[in-house]
Amino acid sequence: MNERPYEQIEVSAADGVARITLNRPKRKNAMGPQMVNELLYALDDAKEDDGVRVVVLTGSGAAFCAGGDLKQMSGGADGPKLEPKGDYADLLLRFTNLGKPTIARVNGVAMGGGLGLVASCDFAIAAESAVVGTPEVRRGLFPMMIMAVLARVVSRRRLLEMMLLGEEMSAARAAEIELITRAVPDETLDAEVDELAGRLAGQSPTAMRMGLAAYHRQADMAAAESIPWLQTQLFAVLGTEDAREGLTAFFEKREPKWTGR
Repeated sequence: MNERPYEQIEVSAADGVARITLNRPKRKNAMGPQMVNELLYALDDAKEDDGVRVVVLTGSGAAFCAGGDLKQMSGGADGPKLEPKGDYADLLLRFTNLGKPTIARVNGVAMGGGLGLVASCDFAIAAESAVVGTPEVRRGLFPMMIMAVLARVVSRRRLLEMMLLGEEMSAARAAEIELITRAVPDETLDAEVDELAGRLAGQSPTAMRMGLAAYHRQADMAAAESIPWLQTQLFAVLGTEDAREGLTAFFEKREPKWTGR
């Protein structure tokens, strides 16, 4: 991972796992233009780094992300310190073309735009004490952009209930409606995330990259279009070095050695 002069996030990488931490604990990691821009840099760097196979996103302190920083949204803030890459809409879209699995480690409150980040990740493991929600309607606003990613993980009726009432939701309830993958005891959160990240890091990076790209593309296709197209993607995966290695390792009864090609 590239070293950059981040001020509002922290980034580290080890054992194939990149960890991106929102780092404004005094503001419950609320997002403004600068943090969004830094996250775009971090995700792009993770995508380009062949040593990174999994990305974990979390927050420092007692919160994951309280949402958008209302002070900054109203104009009372500095802009990005790094050359601008894009805005929050670009950030949500980055997750669909990252080509590497993402895990949201939800260590505390995740509201509004912060919940949009959770929903954008492929997995979301939350501490039982975490609280999530879309409170925008109670401020005369509405969770417009994150509606697109929430609608991909939550049913229509549950989503409308969330957005129109704006009530807080426990991690256990969020797991019930599949807004998150699962809720775990606070004391086992790190162990659960590390175990999942380790398992994902051990998979073929080629298969995950091609599979995730196909998953996101076919999501907007009709079945009559997606099935024939997915057949072409299956043939493409079969032609990779990792596929050949995986099949050879199976027949030789050994663990595969992935090359990422």
